[in-house]
Amino acid sequence: MFIRPAVSAVAAIALLVLAGCATRSTTLDAQWVNPDFAGRQSVRNVLVMAAIRDSTNRRTFEDRMVAVLNAAGVKAVQSYRFIPTDGPVSEEQLRRAVAEAGVEHALVSRVMNVSQEVIVTPGMVMGPTWGPGWGWPGAGWGPGWGGFVGYYNTMWTTTIPPRVTVTENVHADTRVFDARTAAVMWSAATTTSTGWDSVPQLINQFVDVIVETMKKSAVI
Repeated sequence: MFIRPAVSAVAAIALLVLAGCATRSTTLDAQWVNPDFAGRQSVRNVLVMAAIRDSTNRRTFEDRMVAVLNAAGVKAVQSYRFIPTDGPVSEEQLRRAVAEAGVEHALVSRVMNVSQEVIVTPGMVMGPTWGPGWGWPGAGWGPGWGGFVGYYNTMWTTTIPPRVTVTENVHADTRVFDARTAAVMWSAATTTSTGWDSVPQLINQFVDVIVETMKKSAVI
């Protein structure tokens, strides 16, 4: 049928629209390295802590970060093994957890805020072709009811409705503390776009960016 070229064009445009709405990975917004720390020492053992309200996500994050750090040659341990309950902790609890973990540093990630990004993609209408009531040559529509029906149905197959996409951007702050002095050795600000990915996928993206950044900055 002669309608296929129009349908193919619409399908191609629809794919482009969807591609434009694809999930973006975590991006590094900024980082800082303590001048007293840069180039003088690196993190070799660390307590991984996630200040996340959801208990499952906290443990998922800590497990993933520990696994990736271990693969990078850093001895890491999850904080939930020493602080099983979620929520704020006292200085005494934190000191005890660090001592029990036997680490020299602590890596803490927390969500600062969540913002929304709204993207509106305008609709598109392709057609009509060859004038009102007429199809492509040889389509057999012609004037009258045949042309009327053909024109109406063609418009349905060549119309893309407007699209509204809402993306949540999670802004996080990650810091590495010296376990002895509690001084900040390194920090990074990141933005993770939620898109259509699952929580484990988002955590994987986040962890990979953090660890790669620490490698490049000689933090680990």
